This record gives sequence, structure tokens and C-alpha cells, in this order.
Amino acid sequence: MYSTLRRRLSAGLAAVLVAAAMTVTGAAPETAGAATSPPPSTFFSTVQVDSAATVGAPAVGDNRNHGDLWPNCWSDDDNVYTAYGDGIGFANTYSDIGVARISGMPGNLTGAQLPIGDNVGQVWTANHTRKPTGMACVDGTLYLAVQDLALDFDDAPAATIARSTDHGRTWTWDRSAPMFGNGVFTTIMFLDYGKAYANAPDSYVYAYGLDHNWRDSFAGRVPDPVDVWLARVPRDSVQNRSAWQFVSGFTASGTPTWSSDIGRRVAVLRDDRRLYPDVYTAGRVRNLSVISQGGVVYNKPLDRYIYTSWTEYTFEFYESPTPWGPWNHVTSKDFGGYPWTRTKHGGYATTIPSKYISADGKSMWLQSNVCPCGGGYPEGEHWAYTFSLRKMRLEPHTDTTPGNQPDGGRNLAREPGTVGVERAMHFGTTAFYNDGNRSHSEDDWNDERKGASWWGYTWPREYLMNKVIFTSGQMFGDGGWFAGNLRVQVRRDHQWVDVSGLRITPDYPYNNTAGPNRMYELGFDPVDGDGVRIIGAPGGTRTFTSIAELEVYYAGTSGKMFGGSPADVTGDGKDDVVAFSHGTGADVYAAASTGTSFGTGAKWHDFFSPDGETPYTGDVTGDGKDDVVTFSHGTSADVYVAPSTGTSFGTAAKWHDNFALSGEIPAVGDVNGDGKDDIVTFTRGSGADVYVSLSTGAGFGPGAKWHDHFAAGTEWPQPSQIR
Repeated sequence: MYSTLRRRLSAGLAAVLVAAAMTVTGAAPETAGAATSPPPSTFFSTVQVDSAATVGAPAVGDNRNHGDLWPNCWSDDDNVYTAYGDGIGFANTYSDIGVARISGMPGNLTGAQLPIGDNVGQVWTANHTRKPTGMACVDGTLYLAVQDLALDFDDAPAATIARSTDHGRTWTWDRSAPMFGNGVFTTIMFLDYGKAYANAPDSYVYAYGLDHNWRDSFAGRVPDPVDVWLARVPRDSVQNRSAWQFVSGFTASGTPTWSSDIGRRVAVLRDDRRLYPDVYTAGRVRNLSVISQGGVVYNKPLDRYIYTSWTEYTFEFYESPTPWGPWNHVTSKDFGGYPWTRTKHGGYATTIPSKYISADGKSMWLQSNVCPCGGGYPEGEHWAYTFSLRKMRLEPHTDTTPGNQPDGGRNLAREPGTVGVERAMHFGTTAFYNDGNRSHSEDDWNDERKGASWWGYTWPREYLMNKVIFTSGQMFGDGGWFAGNLRVQVRRDHQWVDVSGLRITPDYPYNNTAGPNRMYELGFDPVDGDGVRIIGAPGGTRTFTSIAELEVYYAGTSGKMFGGSPADVTGDGKDDVVAFSHGTGADVYAAASTGTSFGTGAKWHDFFSPDGETPYTGDVTGDGKDDVVTFSHGTSADVYVAPSTGTSFGTAAKWHDNFALSGEIPAVGDVNGDGKDDIVTFTRGSGADVYVSLSTGAGFGPGAKWHDHFAAGTEWPQPSQIR
């Protein structure tokens, strides 16, 4: 789309909308007003998309206008066949449309030129050009969908399908009339069912279609696409319009019904959200619809369908268990406003070539393009104006139970599988904020007047956590700080929820004195989840925040006494306060209550509950004074007690040698009512058992199951209430 885009620099690019799940459950970019959108996906735990294209055919960055769009398919000869718009392809002759063959694998790709121009398709409508929108490789036959597209890219009134039986060397189509007209089903995207369509479940070829235009119609001349329609056609009748059937409804069990009457069709995906309702730079497009020409691929190892689409500034991900749904929204990847760079850019016409999906289905390559026009790239920059690929990684969600023990030195942001999540990324340096370096800076400036900024992580497993340390980045004259409501959220059951008991030290100032490179500890009540982030209102006249580092810890109980509270360690009927230092010292301090204040803190034990153990208080001896109890977890799962003398804690002794294994949640309380506190542990997970070991006054007896289904899965028991 190079030549015509040059005539209309305000046309802009478009960033991608892709499908896969989980949420990961990131909140989406700013939306304008109420909208109908698919629910968040629960299929994926993490989604990681590189900030920029890194490979291509030929190598990205040879700075020639090879073309854009590149719908593709994998044929029986093991080559990828693709079509481009407005470029020279892999020869030297410019054309508005051309076909090419791509050989090899990412990092070692080569391209070969096939027919161009009138040998590929024709234009049906005056003042329009022709553009490829979809390709299918069915056995040894290739099918190419070609649409009429207005010179300003703002309407697509007609489309037809060309056919090649000699691997793209020659093409045939009905030259008397287009197969689709009146702007209905005129952006056709064939479902990619792998090599030679071998993964298809039946004898049909499947195709998705958009109405009116290939993306948001910036001029407003036609309605913006908000629906995705699905059709099927027998393999031997793809060019026979009367053989096409469209999803016309669903049975009670969710099975689609089909009709040859296109007027009876129903959408399989509808998303009428609007992104970027307000931008700062005059002349930039805004208030964008999210359904656009991308691609749908069947990921066989994961048995999932993934839809990739685009807006001007974002990638979005959708996934579904079947071609017809239900489709769920996975996450947004926001590349922000222009200008973009070679190391950080979005793109348009996004597809995932099935040939490049890994054997386990978790790693793939995403194709998208950036035109040197419209503001994304400067004139003459063709870095991603070719068959350009970036790495994408998906991790399916599995239920897990957190097994990490308190450890003030274990930064969970550095755990394997950690994926950074953010509102937007100005420079694309995602690795900055968990690399251990607190002196550099990234920010989420995106040229949008936005109401929220966030920085955080998602994981493929659950962790316990109770503290994040946020180091601010650089402060700018127009932003870089949080303006209000800074808080911590964790992702639980695919939803982001606020933590409880939040404490920020030192107080966050909510202005430009928040940085640069200042550390803030955000402590909170222990909680488990597979994601964590800080979130708040961005500050400055351009509403953005900055970051240098975000660390995540589970550092003991962070001052919260779980079980055995109150802690009357002196036995005078007044509750006292107890602190466990953990670490290598593992000291225990107590400050007795006077009834109006707490007295001077004093060391009551010089080695009890080191790092990795969980401490509690409770009167396990039954003498009226609360003692200290610690659970070692791990493979030993020992339980130690240091009885209170009223002025200190005595020598620690092992009271149980196998209780509260790693990942279990222990508690202390008098469950049999004999005046002596007992110990309880919750296994959670699928078993969800509850075990009790009764106190004899000098030890804990054998563990016994008291419940066989309580606090299941990731539910969090409240042992502090057990008394």
C-alpha cells in the first residue's frame, strides 16, 4: 500500500489484534463508551510478543519497499505462499499486487517472485485498487482472495477468489463479475489449517469475512467492521459462489447451523470496542474499532484457533476452541503513538504462519507490517515493509498451587516464565524492569490521554507474595509519575483484583518529586496469584508514568499474624506484639502491652523461624501464655515450638516431624476446646483436605483429616479467624 499511502500521510498504520487467552488478564487500552466485546480468555496464562520484527524475507532492514499485507499459507511442497500489496516483492518491478514463494525457516528465509498485477487479479470498481486479503493452500492448489480497496483505504466494495494449480505460477478467476459485492464479506481471510490444509476436520475450506472495509474507515464513508463472519465451501468448489454456506445460527449445544443465504448469516465474533478515544497529537487517528484484516490459524498442538487483527496502535489476541467460537479476548499489546522505531513498533495485517508454529504450539512467529508513511516510520524507512516476523510465545493456563516459602531474597520477578505486562511501552525495553538494574528508565508515553497506567508481571504458575518494590524511572516535564490511587493488584482466577492491607513506604508524593530512581516498598497482606502489577492514574500533561525496576517478594508474613492471635505472651490478659526478623539472624522480639501502650521491644529469642518458615503465636502448652510456633515446610515439614516463660521464649523443640508440607497453608487454634492451641493445615488444590494435629501440652499428636474438601484450588483460607 506504499504508493497510495504516500498520497495520504494521515492514513496511518494499524497495530495488531490477536487472539489467545488470558488474559492473560490484562486490562485493555482506554475505550470510548460502552461496547460489546468478547469475554476475557481463561485458556492462556502468559502471552509474550516481541517489541519489534527481527527477521524477514529477505532480511528485515534491507530498506527496499518489498510490500505489505502478506496473507500466507503452507503448501504441499513445504513452501509458504503469500501475496503482497504496493511493493516490488522479490524482484525489481513495483505492483499494487503480487504473489511470492517463501522458503526456509525464520532466520534463514528466502523469497522468490511469482506473478504480479493483472496476472493475479483485477479491479472491479472505479477509483479503487486491488489488495490480497487471504490465502489457502489446499492439497496442491492455492486460493487467493483479492478485494477492491479505495485509494484512501476507506472502503472495500468487492472481492473475488483466484486459483492456482501450479504453485502460484498462473492464476485463474471468473473475470465477468466479483464473487462478493456491495461491501458484504469483501475482506476474506481463509482459516489456516496447516500444511496443505491437512489439519482440517472435514472436506470444507473455511473463510472468515469482514464487511465494508478491511479496518476502521477513517473517513467514515462506510460502517467500521465490528463483526467477523464465517463461511465454508467444499474443497472442490471454492470459486463457486453458490456453494458457499454461512453460519446462520447455533443449536442449544453450540453447534452452528449453515445457510447458503448470506442474508441469514450471524456473526461468530463481535467486538465493537473503541480504543484510543483521545490522543494529544493533532491529526492522529483516534477512537478506533478493533476488528481488522488479520488472520485465523489453527494451532494443532494446543487445539486452539487464534485470531490476529489490528488497530492503529495495538495488537489484540483472541482464541476459541472451534472455528465458530466462542471467541474470547486474550490481551492487548499496546505499542503507543508515533513515531515508532526499528526496536519498537506495532504493525498491520497480522498473521501467524502455521509453518512456523513449534511442535508444542507455544512458540510462533507473527507477521505484520509498518509503512514508511502515516507517521509510524519516516519516509524511506522500510525496516518492516516486507514479510517481517517477530517472536510470539503463549503458555496455556494450568491450575497450580503456590509452593514458594517466605524468602526475602527471592525476587519473583526473576522467576522462569515471567512475562512483563504494561499499559504501553515507549521504547520497547520490557526487560528493563526486572533485570536488577535500578538506574535506567522505561515509560508508557503513548500520546493518549489515558486514565490508568500499570507495570507488572504474569506467570505460568501461582506464587505467594506480600511485597513489591517499585523503583521509579526518569521524571519529565510532561509526565513520568503516578498522579493518584497507586495500588497493587494480583491476578486471581484470570481477574485483576486489589490487594488488602496496602502500605506504601515511604509515602508516594504523587508529583514529579517521585523520582528519578526512587524506591518505594508496597507491602500488603499475603496473597496468591499468577500475576501482580502496580496500577494508578498517570501524571503530567501527557499522562504517563516511568519505571526502572519492579521487584516482587514473599517476605514472611509482612507483619500480619495469621493464626494464634491474640498474642498474650506475658499471660497478663493483655495482647502484646511480636515480630519475627527471619533472615540469618532469625530473632524474635516482643513488646508487652501496658494497657495504654506497648513497652520497649526486647529480644525474646535469638534464633527462631529463619527464612522460608512460617511463624505463628498460640498457647499450645495451655498455661495461659502464648507461645511461638514455626512451620519449616519443605521436605522435612517439621514444626517447632518455643514456650513462653512470660519474659522470653524458651528453647525451641520439635513438636511434629511431618506437618504442613510445601504449598500448604498452616494455622494455629484451639479446635477441640481443651484450652490448648492445636495446629491445622490446608492442602488446597484438587484434594482440598484439612488436617489437624492436637496439642498434648508437650507435643502435637498424629495428624488426622478433619475435612476432605475445604479451601479448594486457589482459595485462600483465613487461619487468623480459626480461634
